[in-house]
Amino acid sequence: MRALQIAATGMAAQQKRVEVISNNMANMNTTAYSTRRAEFADLHYQQVRQTGAPTGATGTVAPAGVQIGLGVRAAAVSMDIAQGALRQTGGDLDMAIEGRGWFEIELPSGDSAFTRDGSFKQTAEGLIVTSEGYPLVPQVTIPQDARSVSINADGEVHAYFTGIADAQLIGRITLAQFTNEKGLEAIGANLFTPTEASGDAIVGDPGIDGRGRLRQGYLEQSSVDAVAQITDLIEAQRGYELNSKVISAADQMMASASQIR
Repeated sequence: MRALQIAATGMAAQQKRVEVISNNMANMNTTAYSTRRAEFADLHYQQVRQTGAPTGATGTVAPAGVQIGLGVRAAAVSMDIAQGALRQTGGDLDMAIEGRGWFEIELPSGDSAFTRDGSFKQTAEGLIVTSEGYPLVPQVTIPQDARSVSINADGEVHAYFTGIADAQLIGRITLAQFTNEKGLEAIGANLFTPTEASGDAIVGDPGIDGRGRLRQGYLEQSSVDAVAQITDLIEAQRGYELNSKVISAADQMMASASQIR
């Protein structure tokens, strides 16, 4: 009986959906986290009778065939690209991107990774790095005698020094864009790497060619909607229960058939 295998694929699909929802809920407070969504597709169909097959010697054809579906499969877990709310922190090196764009980060391997998490820190040498210690690209070093740092919406980094009234330009922050942001590969620590699906990074100044602008002293919050996630969780739970009932019903039908004398 195919119902057993079909319902099993349904239970596996709902389990996958619950796992995605669980990850979203776990990252409710993760800076700049984008909600993930599980997407599904139906499996192959068994063609018992082809649509349009001849049904008689008179040349009539079947207006509808007999196609038996074999279940469901996970097609993708996509990332919903949405701007999270901005939370004011007051930190000199906290930056939020208003609009599209990604900060470029240099990994220890020398490869580039990208993030929207703008909670940057300063090393003993004054280098601006992520919470994991990966330097921002292009590298910006804050002089040790700098009194404070100002970052404007266009990415210009200025430092203020004691005894000098005017701010001194010490660097510039750029942003990267991708043709298909959903094609980026998440590697953890709020970092993403480009793939063939995402295309190469297109780097430029903030506020130009559709890139967002920077907001110093703010951080982008997670875009997870807790109420929507709980609703999806209830739906997934009910779907899992319904598929389990199908398995129970199919088992009872098989038991009844085996007892026929």
